[in-house]
Amino acid sequence: MTYPPRVADSLPEGYLLIGGPPDAEHYNRLRDLAGLGARTPEQATAGLHGAWWALHIVDDAGIPVAMGRVLGDGGWYFHIIDMAVDPAHQRRGLGAAVLDALLTRIRDNAPPGAYVCLMADEPGRHLYRSFGFEPSLPASEGMKLVLKPLPGDAPPTYGLRTRERR
Repeated sequence: MTYPPRVADSLPEGYLLIGGPPDAEHYNRLRDLAGLGARTPEQATAGLHGAWWALHIVDDAGIPVAMGRVLGDGGWYFHIIDMAVDPAHQRRGLGAAVLDALLTRIRDNAPPGAYVCLMADEPGRHLYRSFGFEPSLPASEGMKLVLKPLPGDAPPTYGLRTRERR
């Protein structure tokens, strides 16, 4: 499945936009090449299946060279993540095509007033601003926490979701 035709038609010759994420191996390869850092195979597999929407671009050899994903609740909140383009394929509009396709998917499926956010690393800030994104400071500031195992923690279940009942 290619999505959406207006974006796919604007890609340079030899590229194809495909709905859905790349496989975990190519996902990690793209993350590493783009400077985002690879994840464990278990993290990659669980994460790829947890996205609200994902897509990637392949070259004429069928190798994934760009990607992006969206996490979200499907209603009002969407977080764009894993925007990555293989450096050998940069400066060809692939990042813009990925971002445009992700935003188109959100616009086509979310009610008006949806909130779309992302963490903007320096290399992508110009691209994100060109699509209307703006810094959220001073009203809010992005924060992070990298969880480290605690003594006695059970091994991770990767993707197993639990819910407490009250």
